[in-house]
Amino acid sequence: MTLPPQPISPLDGRYRPAVQALGDHLSEAGLNRARVLVEIDWLIYLTDHGMFGTTPLTQEQQRSLRSLVDGFDQASIDELASLEATTRHDVKAVEYFIRRRLDELGLTSIAELTHFACTSEDINNLSYALTIRSAVSSVWLPAFDAVIAELTRQAELYRDAPMLAHTHGQPATPTTMGKELAVFVHRLQRVRAQIVATEYLGKFSGATATFAAHLAADPDADWQAISNEFVTSLGLTWNPLTTQIESHDWQAELYARISHANRILHNLCTDVWTYISMGYFTQIPVEGATGSSTMPHKVNPIRFENAEANLELSSALLDSLASTLVTSRLQRDLTDSSAQRNIGVALGHSVLALDNIRGGLGQISLNTAALEADLDSNWEVLGEAIQTVVRAEVTEGRSSIADPYALLKELTRGRRVGAAEMAEFIRGLDIGDAAKERLLALTPARYVGLASQLVDHLAD
Repeated sequence: MTLPPQPISPLDGRYRPAVQALGDHLSEAGLNRARVLVEIDWLIYLTDHGMFGTTPLTQEQQRSLRSLVDGFDQASIDELASLEATTRHDVKAVEYFIRRRLDELGLTSIAELTHFACTSEDINNLSYALTIRSAVSSVWLPAFDAVIAELTRQAELYRDAPMLAHTHGQPATPTTMGKELAVFVHRLQRVRAQIVATEYLGKFSGATATFAAHLAADPDADWQAISNEFVTSLGLTWNPLTTQIESHDWQAELYARISHANRILHNLCTDVWTYISMGYFTQIPVEGATGSSTMPHKVNPIRFENAEANLELSSALLDSLASTLVTSRLQRDLTDSSAQRNIGVALGHSVLALDNIRGGLGQISLNTAALEADLDSNWEVLGEAIQTVVRAEVTEGRSSIADPYALLKELTRGRRVGAAEMAEFIRGLDIGDAAKERLLALTPARYVGLASQLVDHLAD
């Protein structure tokens, strides 16, 4: 039995509600709307500057043309699809679409300025830059910022919550949960600044980027200045040296940075998942939700597991795009055309992961009793503090202990040491009274250094 038509990608099926906002930018329709915008803006630019004997369009005529962008709807999508079925060329379909509107507006006299001196890539590279920029700024970045905001809130909330650290999976010098979450916030904020600083480049220089056709049409015009002015009028950075295509280096840079952000988030997911398995975080059950199909007691950390998988998929696609797009044979090949149509898929998996992480963080609560119990079971972590104090005392001339490290290694390595045994050991040390009192006042829960104050760096 054959099913009715179904989406192949889970992003367009099961997970569509979480990622559908990207479709307004990185779908085929979103790309076509951007192409219409670029073509119309170029037409208006040429007439505004009186190129080839034209006169500027009236404000009403400009509004009518720009309404094709603002009013880009299902009818526009269907018309372009019909045109492309005939032209077998997506950008040519856009040109014919605009020419029809010019005829309807009584502007047939300037129809030949539609797509004037342009190669398809002149329109495409600007359209991709516009749609990718808007997708990142209005969809991906707000989702990313929501995760940072929730992490920051929890870093502040748990800044004073002492926790046994685990380096190499073994009990280590205590920290606080807030400080450890702040580490992720700091990492994410740093890569966020790099993503926001991305330079979105555009070229607009013809078939092999030499302005040859432009110069043939008007040898006296300053075509480099015109190209620069037009590209920057779209809010993009002009790229003066390219082949037929814009070289996509800015895309490679952006995707590498987002992939880096994905991997930091992946590290966050694995750490939170591990804290949940250790009992450091408890999960807040969702009313009506099933944790396991057979074990009713379970609340599974599926949000973080789902996020891990989607971050891996996103980074795999982004890495592929970053490595593929920077190569084009000689002056142009078409490999980038198929590759760029998957940008929405790559960002979609990242947005889906961000949605799961934010949801997962909102469904956990710190189990301070578990943290305290773990700390109280590992007094041997004070060995670092004791041997460091003894070294200082030896240097100050208040101790004659020959090898402080070896002394503590003999006491603590590979074994548990209780509070009473540790206190007895400290009292027997050959150190000054002030140092001894300082060590006797230490507990694993108090041995967190400046962990709480370090959270203040998030305000930097």
